[in-house]
Amino acid sequence: MEETIEQLTALLQEQNDKISYEKARVWIELLWSDFESTYARAGYKYKGAEMTEKFIRQWIQSYGATLHEFVARNPKYAHLLENLD
Repeated sequence: MEETIEQLTALLQEQNDKISYEKARVWIELLWSDFESTYARAGYKYKGAEMTEKFIRQWIQSYGATLHEFVARNPKYAHLLENLD
């Protein structure tokens, strides 16, 4: 899974040159855990890491370029991402 996280981090950085490696990595880890926990709470059967990776790749393609703007509008995540540049 570490290799997948690294690949997704690199993909996010390709899409958004305004965030550092550290922030990109934290975003990927947050998205990964959030997707899996939300999916489980909704009562869906776990479909494996491949499903999570597919979702995150789609999310990066759709929203990765503007991800740095998200924190400004959502302070809930700001404490997790500040001081990582």
